[in-house]
Amino acid sequence: MTLTAVLLLAAGTFALRLAGPLLRDRVTLSERVRELMSTAATVMLFALVAVSAFTEGRGFAGPALPVGVLVGAVAAWRRAPFAVVVVLAAGATALLRLAGVD
Repeated sequence: MTLTAVLLLAAGTFALRLAGPLLRDRVTLSERVRELMSTAATVMLFALVAVSAFTEGRGFAGPALPVGVLVGAVAAWRRAPFAVVVVLAAGATALLRLAGVD
């Protein structure tokens, strides 16, 4: 059963990816729909970041993790290189947890 599920999901993924190039010239979206799709993608990304920043397992992650995410966000906003953003975020979280802020 697992192999069947994997093959069905693979075929569905392939069909969806193939549909984009094949239907590009046939389907036109209004400017409003394009704007809504862009906004929806942004909202979904923000929701993913929020859930990852505030939860750990099934509960609240404590203040150290959101502060680390905030430090990383500020570094990214200031256009720091990606490696620096990751190191700053992880370092801020680690230092707060080392200090007992959990």
